[in-house]
Amino acid sequence: MRCLALAAELKKHNMYICFICRNLPKSLYNLVEKNKHDLIVLKHVEDIKQQDELKHSFFLGTSQATDAIDTIEAISDKSWDWLIIDHYAIDNRFEMTLKKYVERIMVIDDIADRQHECDVLLDQNLYADMDERYVEKVPASCAILLGPEYALLRNEFACLHNKIKPRTGVIEKILVFFGGVDPENLTSLSINAINNLCNEKLHVDVVVGTAHPYRHEIESVCKSLNYSCHVQTERMAELMAESDLAIGAGGSASWERCCLGLATISVAFADNQYAIAKQLDRVGASIFLGNHHSVSQTKIEDAMSELILDRDRVKSMSSTAYSIVDGNGTKRVCEILNQFQ
Repeated sequence: MRCLALAAELKKHNMYICFICRNLPKSLYNLVEKNKHDLIVLKHVEDIKQQDELKHSFFLGTSQATDAIDTIEAISDKSWDWLIIDHYAIDNRFEMTLKKYVERIMVIDDIADRQHECDVLLDQNLYADMDERYVEKVPASCAILLGPEYALLRNEFACLHNKIKPRTGVIEKILVFFGGVDPENLTSLSINAINNLCNEKLHVDVVVGTAHPYRHEIESVCKSLNYSCHVQTERMAELMAESDLAIGAGGSASWERCCLGLATISVAFADNQYAIAKQLDRVGASIFLGNHHSVSQTKIEDAMSELILDRDRVKSMSSTAYSIVDGNGTKRVCEILNQFQ
């Protein structure tokens, strides 16, 4: 999603965009094409024996060397100004191999656990040790873009940021969204928690992706409870702007919620989400319940009950979140890339 946001902004500057992907759900391929970008799908592989030693190597499905060969074959018919890499299983070995086939390389990262060979590195997240994370992990000449100032959000978030204000603290609308898949089905857990509070005044919006394994069950429950269920919605920014509280995952959605001043009860599904959610809790922009394995319905209910009764805290969370992200990060990144031309 963050790559799609950047691609949309680059396209405004008459740049040709092509996505290169492998082993993704068809719904994501369709999303790229729906946004009118070209798409090259590398052949599907699950070659476990060839995987590298990186912690997230299994994400790639094959070795970096094999993936580099396939990528070179895919792009060799054109000259490219930029190769933008957003993948936790790729490091400087892949980047060094591809360097001779493109003018420049930009890397999007947020776990800082490997070496990179790139001209620009972007980590849009908020960490206590932000200035130290990439020391000696990128070339001395690399432009390093750190923090939510560079958060890659779609244009509608920036537009709505300027139109709304932080919330008053009264909770009347709740948004539930744990990403497109939500394998642990925390969506249903949150629905049960909200329903158990028995507050008839609450309006509840539930968002799921088409690939959610419990999608039909969730749609049925929402209908019975008179909750609004949205499948693969294009109104996410609008729904966030209309809500008073969100229950959802850490990660990129954190910056969308912050941009629109939305107080959040968050859960982490991965190490990088854990660090983000913990830091946002520390600065007072959200309540972090911990890793998804440790979250219970009771934990969600207790956090909600606390916020419903404490309007001042909700108001403070909203104001803090709103101050962190202004929605113009994608434009800033695009301007920096253009400066290299």
